[in-house]
Amino acid sequence: MTAATVDLLDYSDVIRDFDPVLGMEVHVELGTATKMFCGCPTTFGGAPNSHVCPVCIGLPGSLPVVNAKAIESAIRIGLALNCSIRPSSVFARKNYFYPDQPKNYQISQYDEPIAHDGYLDVVLTDGTTWRVEIERAHMEEDTGKSLHIGGTGRIAGSDHSLLDYNRAGVPLVEIVTRPIEGAGERAPEVARAYVTALRDLLSALDVSDVRMDQGSLRCDANVSLMPKGASEFGTRSETKNVNSLRSVEVAVRYEMCRQGAVLKAGGEVVQETRHFQETDGTTSPGRRKETAEDYRYFPEPDLPPVQPAQEWVDELATTLPELPWLRRARIQHDWGVSDEVMRDLVNLGAIDLIIATVDAGADAESARGWWVSFLAQQANSRQVELADLPITPAQVATVIGMVAEKKLTNKLAQQVIAGVLDGEGEPEQVVADRGLEVVRDDSALQRAVDDALAANPDIAEKIRGGKVQAAGKIVGDVMKATRGQADAARVKEMVLAACG
Repeated sequence: MTAATVDLLDYSDVIRDFDPVLGMEVHVELGTATKMFCGCPTTFGGAPNSHVCPVCIGLPGSLPVVNAKAIESAIRIGLALNCSIRPSSVFARKNYFYPDQPKNYQISQYDEPIAHDGYLDVVLTDGTTWRVEIERAHMEEDTGKSLHIGGTGRIAGSDHSLLDYNRAGVPLVEIVTRPIEGAGERAPEVARAYVTALRDLLSALDVSDVRMDQGSLRCDANVSLMPKGASEFGTRSETKNVNSLRSVEVAVRYEMCRQGAVLKAGGEVVQETRHFQETDGTTSPGRRKETAEDYRYFPEPDLPPVQPAQEWVDELATTLPELPWLRRARIQHDWGVSDEVMRDLVNLGAIDLIIATVDAGADAESARGWWVSFLAQQANSRQVELADLPITPAQVATVIGMVAEKKLTNKLAQQVIAGVLDGEGEPEQVVADRGLEVVRDDSALQRAVDDALAANPDIAEKIRGGKVQAAGKIVGDVMKATRGQADAARVKEMVLAACG
Protein backbone atom coordinates (compact mmCIF):
# COMPACT_ATOMS: atom_id res chain seq x y z
CA MET A 1 0.00 0.00 0.00
CA THR A 2 1.49 3.36 -0.97
CA ALA A 3 1.28 6.54 1.07
CA ALA A 4 -1.22 7.92 -1.44
CA THR A 5 -3.72 5.11 -0.64
CA VAL A 6 -3.50 5.27 3.16
CA ASP A 7 -6.82 6.13 4.78
CA LEU A 8 -6.74 9.08 7.16
CA LEU A 9 -9.34 10.00 9.76
CA ASP A 10 -10.29 13.66 9.86
CA TYR A 11 -8.34 15.39 12.61
CA SER A 12 -11.47 16.66 14.35
CA ASP A 13 -12.80 13.09 14.48
CA VAL A 14 -9.49 11.86 15.93
CA ILE A 15 -9.74 14.41 18.72
CA ARG A 16 -13.41 13.58 19.33
CA ASP A 17 -12.87 9.83 19.67
CA PHE A 18 -9.30 9.41 20.93
CA ASP A 19 -6.76 10.77 23.40
CA PRO A 20 -3.26 11.01 21.91
CA VAL A 21 -0.21 10.00 23.93
CA LEU A 22 3.25 11.13 22.84
CA GLY A 23 6.77 10.11 23.69
CA MET A 24 9.70 12.07 22.32
CA GLU A 25 13.20 10.67 21.93
CA VAL A 26 15.76 13.26 20.86
CA HIS A 27 19.32 12.35 19.89
CA VAL A 28 21.89 15.10 20.28
CA GLU A 29 25.30 14.84 18.65
CA LEU A 30 27.73 16.42 21.08
CA GLY A 31 30.14 19.04 19.80
CA THR A 32 33.29 17.33 21.02
CA ALA A 33 36.45 17.34 18.92
CA THR A 34 36.76 13.55 18.99
CA LYS A 35 34.46 10.55 19.08
CA MET A 36 32.90 8.95 22.14
CA PHE A 37 35.38 6.10 22.61
CA CYS A 38 38.35 6.91 20.36
CA GLY A 39 40.41 9.83 19.07
CA CYS A 40 38.89 10.11 15.57
CA PRO A 41 37.60 13.58 14.60
CA THR A 42 33.88 14.31 14.65
CA THR A 43 34.01 16.87 11.82
CA PHE A 44 30.90 16.75 9.65
CA GLY A 45 31.55 15.62 6.09
CA GLY A 46 34.91 14.48 4.84
CA ALA A 47 35.71 11.71 2.40
CA PRO A 48 33.81 8.51 3.23
CA ASN A 49 35.54 6.37 5.85
CA SER A 50 38.33 8.88 6.39
CA HIS A 51 37.49 9.54 10.06
CA VAL A 52 37.78 5.98 11.33
CA CYS A 53 40.10 3.75 13.35
CA PRO A 54 40.07 0.18 14.71
CA VAL A 55 37.93 1.23 17.70
CA CYS A 56 35.07 2.93 15.86
CA ILE A 57 34.89 0.29 13.13
CA GLY A 58 34.90 -2.48 15.71
CA LEU A 59 38.04 -4.40 14.84
CA PRO A 60 38.78 -7.33 17.18
CA GLY A 61 41.05 -6.47 20.08
CA SER A 62 40.36 -2.71 20.01
CA LEU A 63 39.34 -1.16 23.32
CA PRO A 64 37.15 1.90 23.95
CA VAL A 65 38.14 4.81 26.20
CA VAL A 66 35.44 7.24 27.37
CA ASN A 67 35.56 10.86 26.16
CA ALA A 68 35.69 13.02 29.32
CA LYS A 69 34.29 16.08 27.53
CA ALA A 70 31.26 14.05 26.44
CA ILE A 71 30.59 13.09 30.06
CA GLU A 72 30.85 16.74 31.06
CA SER A 73 28.38 17.74 28.35
CA ALA A 74 25.96 14.99 29.35
CA ILE A 75 26.02 16.15 32.98
CA ARG A 76 25.42 19.78 31.97
CA ILE A 77 22.48 18.69 29.78
CA GLY A 78 21.03 16.69 32.66
CA LEU A 79 21.38 19.60 35.09
CA ALA A 80 19.77 22.02 32.64
CA LEU A 81 16.84 19.59 32.29
CA ASN A 82 16.38 19.57 36.08
CA CYS A 83 17.49 15.93 36.23
CA SER A 84 19.20 14.07 39.03
CA ILE A 85 22.76 13.05 38.15
CA ARG A 86 23.46 9.43 39.00
CA PRO A 87 26.57 9.04 41.20
CA SER A 88 27.42 5.87 39.26
CA SER A 89 26.17 5.09 35.78
CA VAL A 90 27.02 2.13 33.58
CA PHE A 91 27.60 1.65 29.86
CA ALA A 92 25.91 -1.35 28.27
CA ARG A 93 25.99 -3.21 24.98
CA LYS A 94 22.79 -2.87 22.97
CA ASN A 95 22.91 -5.83 20.60
CA TYR A 96 21.43 -5.71 17.11
CA PHE A 97 22.50 -6.09 13.54
CA TYR A 98 22.54 -3.05 11.31
CA PRO A 99 25.02 -2.68 8.45
CA ASP A 100 25.94 0.82 9.64
CA GLN A 101 26.86 -0.44 13.13
CA PRO A 102 30.14 -2.26 12.52
CA LYS A 103 30.38 -3.99 15.93
CA ASN A 104 26.81 -5.37 15.70
CA TYR A 105 26.18 -3.71 19.03
CA GLN A 106 25.97 -0.12 20.21
CA ILE A 107 27.62 1.09 23.39
CA SER A 108 24.82 2.87 25.21
CA GLN A 109 23.33 3.15 28.69
CA TYR A 110 20.31 1.15 29.78
CA ASP A 111 19.07 0.79 33.36
CA GLU A 112 21.62 3.17 34.89
CA PRO A 113 21.67 6.36 32.75
CA ILE A 114 23.76 9.31 33.80
CA ALA A 115 20.73 11.65 34.22
CA HIS A 116 17.15 10.84 35.17
CA ASP A 117 13.83 12.26 36.41
CA GLY A 118 13.78 15.83 35.13
CA TYR A 119 11.45 18.17 33.26
CA LEU A 120 11.38 20.93 30.69
CA ASP A 121 8.76 23.69 30.67
CA VAL A 122 7.84 24.74 27.14
CA VAL A 123 5.81 27.72 25.98
CA LEU A 124 3.03 27.19 23.41
CA THR A 125 1.99 29.68 20.77
CA ASP A 126 -0.66 31.30 22.98
CA GLY A 127 1.79 31.83 25.82
CA THR A 128 0.66 28.93 28.00
CA THR A 129 3.32 26.72 29.58
CA TRP A 130 3.37 22.93 29.25
CA ARG A 131 5.60 20.80 31.45
CA VAL A 132 7.21 17.83 29.70
CA GLU A 133 8.55 15.23 32.11
CA ILE A 134 11.99 13.83 31.27
CA GLU A 135 12.52 10.16 32.08
CA ARG A 136 16.22 9.96 31.28
CA ALA A 137 19.17 11.37 29.38
CA HIS A 138 21.82 8.80 28.57
CA MET A 139 25.10 8.65 26.66
CA GLU A 140 25.75 6.48 23.65
CA GLU A 141 27.58 6.37 20.33
CA ASP A 142 26.15 7.18 16.90
CA THR A 143 25.99 4.76 14.00
CA GLY A 144 27.43 5.17 10.51
CA LYS A 145 25.44 6.01 7.38
CA SER A 146 24.08 3.84 4.59
CA LEU A 147 23.82 5.24 1.09
CA HIS A 148 21.50 3.30 -1.22
CA ILE A 149 22.42 3.65 -4.89
CA GLY A 150 19.79 3.56 -7.60
CA GLY A 151 16.02 3.68 -7.36
CA THR A 152 14.56 6.20 -4.92
CA GLY A 153 17.52 6.28 -2.55
CA ARG A 154 15.91 3.79 -0.17
CA ILE A 155 17.06 0.21 0.24
CA ALA A 156 13.99 -1.17 -1.53
CA GLY A 157 14.65 -1.03 -5.26
CA SER A 158 18.26 0.12 -4.97
CA ASP A 159 21.07 -1.48 -6.97
CA HIS A 160 23.54 -1.61 -4.12
CA SER A 161 24.42 0.13 -0.85
CA LEU A 162 27.55 1.91 0.37
CA LEU A 163 28.58 2.37 4.00
CA ASP A 164 30.32 5.40 5.49
CA TYR A 165 31.55 4.95 9.08
CA ASN A 166 32.70 8.53 9.61
CA ARG A 167 29.73 9.13 11.95
CA ALA A 168 30.10 5.80 13.77
CA GLY A 169 31.18 6.51 17.32
CA VAL A 170 30.25 10.21 17.41
CA PRO A 171 29.08 11.04 20.97
CA LEU A 172 25.33 11.19 21.48
CA VAL A 173 23.04 12.04 24.36
CA GLU A 174 19.55 10.60 23.98
CA ILE A 175 16.84 12.50 25.88
CA VAL A 176 13.68 10.49 26.50
CA THR A 177 10.43 11.93 27.81
CA ARG A 178 7.82 10.23 29.92
CA PRO A 179 4.47 9.73 28.16
CA ILE A 180 2.95 13.11 27.31
CA GLU A 181 -0.78 12.86 28.05
CA GLY A 182 -3.68 15.28 28.02
CA ALA A 183 -2.54 17.47 25.14
CA GLY A 184 -5.57 16.60 23.00
CA GLU A 185 -5.78 18.61 19.82
CA ARG A 186 -2.61 20.49 20.79
CA ALA A 187 -0.46 17.35 20.79
CA PRO A 188 1.35 18.19 17.52
CA GLU A 189 1.97 21.73 18.79
CA VAL A 190 3.29 20.43 22.12
CA ALA A 191 5.67 18.10 20.26
CA ARG A 192 7.06 20.92 18.16
CA ALA A 193 7.28 23.31 21.13
CA TYR A 194 9.20 20.71 23.13
CA VAL A 195 11.78 20.05 20.43
CA THR A 196 12.08 23.81 19.83
CA ALA A 197 12.68 24.53 23.52
CA LEU A 198 15.13 21.63 23.78
CA ARG A 199 17.07 22.86 20.75
CA ASP A 200 17.24 26.36 22.23
CA LEU A 201 18.46 24.99 25.56
CA LEU A 202 21.15 22.80 23.99
CA SER A 203 22.32 25.70 21.86
CA ALA A 204 22.58 27.92 24.94
CA LEU A 205 24.61 25.20 26.67
CA ASP A 206 26.96 25.14 23.66
CA VAL A 207 27.14 21.35 23.76
CA SER A 208 26.03 20.85 20.13
CA ASP A 209 25.48 22.87 16.99
CA VAL A 210 21.91 21.38 16.98
CA ARG A 211 21.84 21.38 13.16
CA MET A 212 18.77 19.31 12.35
CA ASP A 213 19.61 19.49 8.63
CA GLN A 214 22.96 17.77 9.32
CA GLY A 215 21.58 15.26 11.83
CA SER A 216 23.15 16.88 14.90
CA LEU A 217 19.68 16.93 16.44
CA ARG A 218 17.31 14.12 15.48
CA CYS A 219 13.85 13.46 16.83
CA ASP A 220 11.98 10.16 17.05
CA ALA A 221 8.29 10.82 17.66
CA ASN A 222 6.28 8.07 19.38
CA VAL A 223 2.52 8.38 18.92
CA SER A 224 -0.36 6.25 20.17
CA LEU A 225 -4.10 6.74 20.55
CA MET A 226 -6.40 5.72 23.42
CA PRO A 227 -10.16 5.56 22.86
CA LYS A 228 -11.92 8.15 24.99
CA GLY A 229 -12.42 6.78 28.50
CA ALA A 230 -9.75 4.07 28.16
CA SER A 231 -7.07 3.69 30.81
CA GLU A 232 -4.44 1.74 28.87
CA PHE A 233 -2.17 3.26 26.27
CA GLY A 234 -2.65 2.22 22.67
CA THR A 235 0.00 0.62 20.50
CA ARG A 236 2.61 3.17 19.46
CA SER A 237 4.45 3.87 16.28
CA GLU A 238 7.86 5.52 16.26
CA THR A 239 8.55 7.94 13.42
CA LYS A 240 12.33 8.02 13.11
CA ASN A 241 14.81 10.85 12.52
CA VAL A 242 12.42 13.71 11.85
CA ASN A 243 14.78 16.51 10.86
CA SER A 244 12.97 19.83 11.19
CA LEU A 245 10.72 21.51 13.72
CA ARG A 246 7.92 21.85 11.19
CA SER A 247 8.19 18.16 10.33
CA VAL A 248 7.87 17.14 13.99
CA GLU A 249 4.43 18.78 14.12
CA VAL A 250 3.39 17.42 10.72
CA ALA A 251 4.53 13.86 11.50
CA VAL A 252 2.66 13.70 14.82
CA ARG A 253 -0.54 15.01 13.24
CA TYR A 254 -0.29 12.57 10.33
CA GLU A 255 0.27 9.60 12.63
CA MET A 256 -2.73 10.58 14.73
CA CYS A 257 -4.93 10.66 11.62
CA ARG A 258 -3.48 7.41 10.22
CA GLN A 259 -3.84 5.48 13.46
CA GLY A 260 -7.32 6.92 13.97
CA ALA A 261 -8.42 5.53 10.60
CA VAL A 262 -6.94 2.09 11.41
CA LEU A 263 -8.71 1.92 14.77
CA LYS A 264 -12.06 3.23 13.46
CA ALA A 265 -11.96 0.52 10.78
CA GLY A 266 -11.56 -2.14 13.47
CA GLY A 267 -7.90 -2.78 12.75
CA GLU A 268 -4.89 -2.88 15.03
CA VAL A 269 -1.99 -0.44 15.00
CA VAL A 270 1.32 -2.20 14.38
CA GLN A 271 4.16 -1.42 16.77
CA GLU A 272 6.81 -0.37 14.27
CA THR A 273 9.22 2.30 13.23
CA ARG A 274 8.09 4.59 10.43
CA HIS A 275 9.89 6.88 8.01
CA PHE A 276 8.77 10.48 7.55
CA GLN A 277 8.50 11.67 3.95
CA GLU A 278 9.48 15.33 3.72
CA THR A 279 7.96 15.67 0.25
CA ASP A 280 4.34 15.07 1.23
CA GLY A 281 4.27 14.98 5.04
CA THR A 282 3.37 11.28 5.27
CA THR A 283 4.95 8.33 7.06
CA SER A 284 5.72 4.88 5.68
CA PRO A 285 6.39 1.54 7.43
CA GLY A 286 9.92 0.71 8.54
CA ARG A 287 10.60 -2.31 10.72
CA ARG A 288 8.71 -3.99 13.52
CA LYS A 289 9.75 -2.26 16.74
CA GLU A 290 11.88 -4.27 19.12
CA THR A 291 11.42 -4.31 22.89
CA ALA A 292 14.23 -3.79 25.39
CA GLU A 293 14.49 -7.58 25.82
CA ASP A 294 15.19 -7.99 22.09
CA TYR A 295 18.34 -5.91 22.45
CA ARG A 296 19.84 -8.25 25.08
CA TYR A 297 21.45 -5.45 27.07
CA PHE A 298 24.36 -6.40 29.28
CA PRO A 299 27.06 -4.26 30.98
CA GLU A 300 29.93 -3.23 28.70
CA PRO A 301 32.86 -5.29 30.02
CA ASP A 302 35.53 -2.96 28.62
CA LEU A 303 34.35 0.23 30.35
CA PRO A 304 34.22 1.01 34.07
CA PRO A 305 31.22 2.79 35.65
CA VAL A 306 31.06 6.55 35.24
CA GLN A 307 31.33 8.02 38.75
CA PRO A 308 31.47 11.82 38.66
CA ALA A 309 32.47 13.40 41.95
CA GLN A 310 29.69 15.47 43.51
CA GLU A 311 32.07 18.42 43.75
CA TRP A 312 32.54 18.29 39.97
CA VAL A 313 28.79 18.09 39.36
CA ASP A 314 28.28 21.09 41.63
CA GLU A 315 31.00 22.96 39.77
CA LEU A 316 29.38 22.19 36.40
CA ALA A 317 26.07 23.49 37.73
CA THR A 318 27.69 26.90 38.12
CA THR A 319 28.61 26.92 34.41
CA LEU A 320 25.01 26.72 33.18
CA PRO A 321 24.11 29.78 31.11
CA GLU A 322 21.10 32.00 31.53
CA LEU A 323 18.17 29.85 30.45
CA PRO A 324 16.73 30.87 27.07
CA TRP A 325 13.27 31.72 28.42
CA LEU A 326 14.71 33.87 31.23
CA ARG A 327 16.96 35.61 28.74
CA ARG A 328 13.93 36.29 26.53
CA ALA A 329 12.11 37.94 29.41
CA ARG A 330 15.10 40.18 30.01
CA ILE A 331 15.47 40.96 26.34
CA GLN A 332 11.78 41.75 26.00
CA HIS A 333 12.19 44.33 28.75
CA ASP A 334 15.32 45.75 27.12
CA TRP A 335 13.68 45.95 23.69
CA GLY A 336 10.42 47.31 25.06
CA VAL A 337 8.19 45.04 22.98
CA SER A 338 4.78 43.68 23.93
CA ASP A 339 4.03 40.10 25.00
CA GLU A 340 2.30 39.54 21.66
CA VAL A 341 5.29 40.74 19.63
CA MET A 342 7.69 38.70 21.73
CA ARG A 343 5.52 35.60 21.35
CA ASP A 344 5.51 36.08 17.57
CA LEU A 345 9.31 36.37 17.58
CA VAL A 346 9.61 33.18 19.64
CA ASN A 347 7.17 31.27 17.42
CA LEU A 348 9.12 32.41 14.38
CA GLY A 349 12.36 31.15 15.93
CA ALA A 350 13.91 34.58 15.50
CA ILE A 351 15.03 35.54 19.01
CA ASP A 352 18.49 33.99 19.06
CA LEU A 353 19.11 35.08 15.47
CA ILE A 354 18.23 38.68 16.30
CA ILE A 355 20.40 38.62 19.42
CA ALA A 356 23.35 37.21 17.50
CA THR A 357 22.86 39.84 14.78
CA VAL A 358 22.89 42.60 17.40
CA ASP A 359 25.99 41.05 19.00
CA ALA A 360 27.61 41.20 15.56
CA GLY A 361 27.12 44.97 15.45
CA ALA A 362 23.61 45.66 14.12
CA ASP A 363 21.04 47.76 15.94
CA ALA A 364 18.15 45.80 17.47
CA GLU A 365 15.39 47.44 15.44
CA SER A 366 17.09 46.74 12.10
CA ALA A 367 17.95 43.20 13.14
CA ARG A 368 14.33 42.49 14.06
CA GLY A 369 13.10 44.06 10.85
CA TRP A 370 15.26 41.95 8.57
CA TRP A 371 14.67 38.62 10.32
CA VAL A 372 10.91 38.93 10.70
CA SER A 373 10.22 40.34 7.23
CA PHE A 374 12.49 39.62 4.27
CA LEU A 375 14.36 36.67 5.81
CA ALA A 376 11.15 35.13 7.16
CA GLN A 377 9.69 35.39 3.65
CA GLN A 378 12.78 33.66 2.26
CA ALA A 379 12.48 30.86 4.82
CA ASN A 380 8.83 30.39 3.96
CA SER A 381 9.47 30.29 0.20
CA ARG A 382 12.35 27.82 0.67
CA GLN A 383 10.26 25.77 3.12
CA VAL A 384 12.90 25.73 5.84
CA GLU A 385 13.07 26.99 9.40
CA LEU A 386 14.40 30.51 9.83
CA ALA A 387 17.48 29.20 11.65
CA ASP A 388 18.20 26.81 8.79
CA LEU A 389 18.61 29.53 6.17
CA PRO A 390 22.18 29.43 4.77
CA ILE A 391 23.08 32.83 6.16
CA THR A 392 24.67 33.78 9.50
CA PRO A 393 23.68 36.60 11.85
CA ALA A 394 27.12 38.11 11.24
CA GLN A 395 26.43 38.25 7.51
CA VAL A 396 23.05 39.89 8.13
CA ALA A 397 24.75 42.42 10.42
CA THR A 398 27.24 43.19 7.65
CA VAL A 399 24.40 43.96 5.23
CA ILE A 400 22.65 46.11 7.83
CA GLY A 401 25.90 48.01 8.32
CA MET A 402 26.16 48.65 4.58
CA VAL A 403 22.64 50.09 4.61
CA ALA A 404 23.49 52.30 7.60
CA GLU A 405 26.59 53.56 5.77
CA LYS A 406 24.41 54.25 2.72
CA LYS A 407 26.44 51.85 0.61
CA LEU A 408 23.21 49.96 -0.06
CA THR A 409 19.54 50.82 -0.24
CA ASN A 410 17.06 48.42 1.34
CA LYS A 411 16.17 47.01 -2.07
CA LEU A 412 19.81 46.48 -2.97
CA ALA A 413 20.36 44.91 0.44
CA GLN A 414 17.61 42.38 -0.32
CA GLN A 415 19.49 41.41 -3.47
CA VAL A 416 22.69 41.00 -1.46
CA ILE A 417 21.00 38.74 1.08
CA ALA A 418 19.41 36.73 -1.72
CA GLY A 419 22.88 36.27 -3.21
CA VAL A 420 24.28 35.01 0.09
CA LEU A 421 21.33 32.61 0.42
CA ASP A 422 22.04 31.32 -3.09
CA GLY A 423 25.63 30.52 -2.17
CA GLU A 424 27.35 33.41 -3.97
CA GLY A 425 29.68 34.15 -1.08
CA GLU A 426 30.03 36.80 1.62
CA PRO A 427 27.97 40.03 1.35
CA GLU A 428 30.96 42.06 0.15
CA GLN A 429 31.59 39.53 -2.60
CA VAL A 430 27.95 39.55 -3.70
CA VAL A 431 27.99 43.36 -3.85
CA ALA A 432 31.14 43.33 -5.96
CA ASP A 433 30.08 40.50 -8.28
CA ARG A 434 26.60 41.90 -8.88
CA GLY A 435 27.69 45.54 -8.95
CA LEU A 436 25.13 46.54 -6.34
CA GLU A 437 26.76 49.34 -4.35
CA VAL A 438 24.92 52.67 -4.26
CA VAL A 439 26.04 55.22 -6.85
CA ARG A 440 27.88 57.93 -4.88
CA ASP A 441 29.13 59.96 -7.84
CA ASP A 442 27.04 63.17 -7.72
CA SER A 443 28.10 64.06 -11.25
CA ALA A 444 26.71 60.76 -12.55
CA LEU A 445 23.52 61.27 -10.56
CA GLN A 446 23.21 64.83 -11.80
CA ARG A 447 23.39 63.63 -15.40
CA ALA A 448 20.67 61.09 -14.70
CA VAL A 449 18.51 63.79 -13.04
CA ASP A 450 19.02 66.18 -15.94
CA ASP A 451 18.14 63.47 -18.46
CA ALA A 452 14.96 62.57 -16.56
CA LEU A 453 13.88 66.23 -16.30
CA ALA A 454 14.58 66.79 -20.00
CA ALA A 455 12.49 63.77 -20.90
CA ASN A 456 9.58 64.99 -18.73
CA PRO A 457 9.32 68.77 -19.25
CA ASP A 458 5.69 68.85 -18.04
CA ILE A 459 6.69 67.18 -14.76
CA ALA A 460 9.63 69.54 -14.39
CA GLU A 461 7.27 72.50 -14.82
CA LYS A 462 4.93 71.19 -12.12
CA ILE A 463 7.84 70.87 -9.71
CA ARG A 464 8.94 74.42 -10.48
CA GLY A 465 5.35 75.48 -9.80
CA GLY A 466 5.54 74.13 -6.26
CA LYS A 467 4.07 70.64 -6.71
CA VAL A 468 6.85 68.87 -4.85
CA GLN A 469 5.05 65.52 -4.91
CA ALA A 470 5.50 65.44 -8.68
CA ALA A 471 9.22 64.85 -8.08
CA GLY A 472 8.38 61.21 -7.35
CA LYS A 473 8.11 60.49 -11.07
CA ILE A 474 11.56 61.93 -11.76
CA VAL A 475 13.07 60.11 -8.79
CA GLY A 476 11.55 56.85 -10.06
CA ASP A 477 13.03 57.38 -13.52
CA VAL A 478 16.47 58.07 -12.05
CA MET A 479 16.27 54.98 -9.86
CA LYS A 480 15.32 52.96 -12.93
CA ALA A 481 18.17 54.43 -14.94
CA THR A 482 20.67 53.56 -12.20
CA ARG A 483 19.19 50.06 -11.68
CA GLY A 484 18.11 51.01 -8.17
CA GLN A 485 21.64 51.88 -7.12
CA ALA A 486 20.97 55.55 -6.37
CA ASP A 487 20.09 56.94 -2.96
CA ALA A 488 16.48 57.98 -3.48
CA ALA A 489 16.63 60.70 -0.82
CA ARG A 490 19.74 62.21 -2.42
CA VAL A 491 18.13 62.02 -5.88
CA LYS A 492 15.07 63.89 -4.62
CA GLU A 493 17.30 66.62 -3.18
CA MET A 494 19.01 67.01 -6.54
CA VAL A 495 15.69 67.07 -8.43
CA LEU A 496 14.28 69.84 -6.23
CA ALA A 497 17.55 71.76 -6.45
CA ALA A 498 17.52 71.53 -10.26
CA CYS A 499 13.94 72.85 -10.39
CA GLY A 500 14.45 75.53 -7.74
